[in-house]
Amino acid sequence: MAGRDRIGVYPGTFDPITLGHLDIIRRGAHLVDRLVIGVTNNPAKSPMFTVAERIAMVEREIADLPSVSVVEFDSLLMDFAEREGATLILRGLRAVADFEYEYQMAGMNQQLNDRIETVFLMADVCLQPIASRLVKEIARYGGKIDKFVPAAVAADVAERLGRK
Repeated sequence: MAGRDRIGVYPGTFDPITLGHLDIIRRGAHLVDRLVIGVTNNPAKSPMFTVAERIAMVEREIADLPSVSVVEFDSLLMDFAEREGATLILRGLRAVADFEYEYQMAGMNQQLNDRIETVFLMADVCLQPIASRLVKEIARYGGKIDKFVPAAVAADVAERLGRK
């Protein structure tokens, strides 16, 4: 592999991107030469933002990371990772429940393509409870979300909910 860039993929819906996601992105960027953030659509998660809006948010928040790029994908994760030339899939873990799901997914993904490794990063302790789903719920009920998302994202959410 001498002379070949190590490429990682960090997939997710990022609806919206949280401080927890950004923690994983920043730490994960140190593990590879190039990190590709794959933004996907999961209708089961009732997205607040379109894929294009989420990509724009992520790009804005990672603008200071030249080795990180953001792309949309709508395929099997392993097919996406292979198209990007990735040898690593980055996944963030917050709790034991995350691990059980992610462990099963990693096993399935290995069966699909054993040349791509899954690497788990534990979220920073102070960021572990943050989940996009909970951020949206708090915001819908008028709660403050500025502890969980960057200021610009909090403004995006407020605007989406018709609040300034």
